Amino acid sequence: MIFEAEHWLITHRLNSALPGYLMVGARTETPDLSGLSTEALCDLGPLLAKAQTALRGLAARRVYIGRYGHDSGWPVHFHVIPIYPWVEELFWSDARYRALEAFADPSMEPGTDGAELTLFVWREFCERRDPPPIPGPSVAEAISQLRKLKW
Repeated sequence: MIFEAEHWLITHRLNSALPGYLMVGARTETPDLSGLSTEALCDLGPLLAKAQTALRGLAARRVYIGRYGHDSGWPVHFHVIPIYPWVEELFWSDARYRALEAFADPSMEPGTDGAELTLFVWREFCERRDPPPIPGPSVAEAISQLRKLKW
């Protein structure tokens, strides 16, 4: 647990080796935003903004926020995914992920997008038994730093 609010909990994703991969979950057992109170919905935006600011403080270059999943039994929750410069470097240096370029429109600006980097984070830092080395604070150190913030 990193932070508890009246309507929301912020935790570190349990199966993630990426420091600062946060989960913002409703304290209400509803799978949809439509099942939340007006107060909970009003608290959500500022809380996501604070999470983004906190991860920028951990040197994240980008922060992706998304709601994924469709399995019943989980309250509505959001993934707050930090993308550090070294994560992007790992992504670009991994030839397996260059295959994604075949799906892009060649007339578009070269680069990657949040979907590709999110896929990379999920596969490499959440699903691999041996994730890449972490240059910088560990998950435990990131959690400790995040707990010290004034949410």
